[in-house]
Amino acid sequence: MAPAFRSIALVGNARDHRVAECMLSLAAHLSGRGLAVLVEPAVALPFAPGSVDRCPEEDVARRADLVIAIGGDGTLLYAARLVAGGRVPLLGVNRGRLGFLTDVSPSTMLEDVDAVLAGSCSQDHRSLLAARLERPGEAMRHGLALNDVVVNKRETGRMLELETSVDGRFVNAHGGDGIVIATATGSTAYALSCGGPIVEPALDAWVLAPISPHTLSDRPVVVRAGCEIRLRLAGRHDVLARVTCDGGPLGDLAHGDTLYVGAADAQITLLHPPGYDYYRLLRSKLHWGRGAPGGD
Repeated sequence: MAPAFRSIALVGNARDHRVAECMLSLAAHLSGRGLAVLVEPAVALPFAPGSVDRCPEEDVARRADLVIAIGGDGTLLYAARLVAGGRVPLLGVNRGRLGFLTDVSPSTMLEDVDAVLAGSCSQDHRSLLAARLERPGEAMRHGLALNDVVVNKRETGRMLELETSVDGRFVNAHGGDGIVIATATGSTAYALSCGGPIVEPALDAWVLAPISPHTLSDRPVVVRAGCEIRLRLAGRHDVLARVTCDGGPLGDLAHGDTLYVGAADAQITLLHPPGYDYYRLLRSKLHWGRGAPGGD
């Protein structure tokens, strides 16, 4: 049975003219089908009168049956934060650069959206990381990440020393620019540029990838998803680290602080149009097999 999508939220940076074109086209198409179209109040585009409803971001998870993120992977990460912990699925239209998460092409956007509305799509459940930053005498800070939790240095020219533990067992003391803790989803993001492996999204594993490690033997490690990772600063007491969740700031990590990263209770659901193939996506985005027989 096809899902009952009656209210569709459109999310994207409307100041980008390519995103704006897609948003206007989708709004006209969806409202023409008798569906409610939700956009944020700040979106200033010439929508047809009565074709859209204004919806603050904090109400998207409550009012929408489907969120269409238009832009790059950063836009979809933003949309994921809006619906994390709810049951609202996400569909991504790629108007960015790589687009590992936004896999709908603008050229087939309307056809793919119609297929999804008819129930002809695959569901892809992705887990999230939960970060908890503890500082003695202060309230804990919490964050969620679909891609990664990153600890990196605040000052240039200063090396960080980070001690990591997994499920209470000491792993290593990392010297360098920091470390990326990535989900399988985030293995093709920052962790990949740090030399980390590509992890198939269905595999329940996380990646710990050092950023510019001081020693070449400090290599990325794949760990079981669901473990508890603990990080603390060592070395110089005048060095601070910065913690981000999917690029959004969580806070500074100072000596005496502890960062815990584990599995979040929340998940998000990505929808893919007919013909979605993860390995074909990798070949396309990473330019594998160019010139080889059968390469696409």
